[in-house]
Amino acid sequence: MPAITFIHPDGKSDRIETSDGESAMQAATRHGLDGILAECGGNAMCATCHVYVDAGWLARLPAIGDNEDALLDGTADARLPNSRLSCQIMITPELDGLVLRLPERQV
Repeated sequence: MPAITFIHPDGKSDRIETSDGESAMQAATRHGLDGILAECGGNAMCATCHVYVDAGWLARLPAIGDNEDALLDGTADARLPNSRLSCQIMITPELDGLVLRLPERQV
């Protein structure tokens, strides 16, 4: 079962187990992770599941789509080159060990 490590702004980390085909956002909310609001429930409409992908993992993710790209322009915290919406990161066995950093704020 793949796992994701979420790193909070204060440096605390949470490693959570996921399921293949589940989004990183779904895994986070299923585990009650603070820092992922997911107000739209994963429909790529709100950008409240914004994360920063650890540099070593960025190239392993599929390319960012136009809708996600547009939503990232409206995030509450700074958009960086490694910004993604966790609802758009679908977990596969190849992403086992993925590291995502949480922004200071989502709204």
